[in-house]
Amino acid sequence: MGDHRPQVLFVCVHNAGRSQMAAALLAHHGGDRVVVRSAGTAPAEEINEAVVEVMAEVGIDLRSSGAHPKLLDPAAVRVSDVVITMGCGDECPFHPGVRYLDWVLDDPAGLRVDEVRPIRDEIDRRVRALLVDLVGEET
Repeated sequence: MGDHRPQVLFVCVHNAGRSQMAAALLAHHGGDRVVVRSAGTAPAEEINEAVVEVMAEVGIDLRSSGAHPKLLDPAAVRVSDVVITMGCGDECPFHPGVRYLDWVLDDPAGLRVDEVRPIRDEIDRRVRALLVDLVGEET
């Protein structure tokens, strides 16, 4: 890939759970080798508390990182190499040349921390595999 850093956009409806976890985990594992964004088609006011807690358990502080739900900007889709959707269906704009993946994952909204942990762990597994696919190595 040369000097090109792959740009990845994670999109879910509220940008308060799955996409926040995925973006934080990819940024954590990928460091400066990838550009990571997340957004929602109908963003919530704040990140899900259970998500904040399970991410803190793995050493990622969503609050201090400035993470917050953001509205999906079609320009972010255009500049992305990979767009990963998580339950937003047809609401995500399509742009030719962008690789799309749809990760079917449970929505952590309304779940207890112990129910969110397996979702976090599955996202982490997928993020690690994605990182290998994009840059050829995990960490």
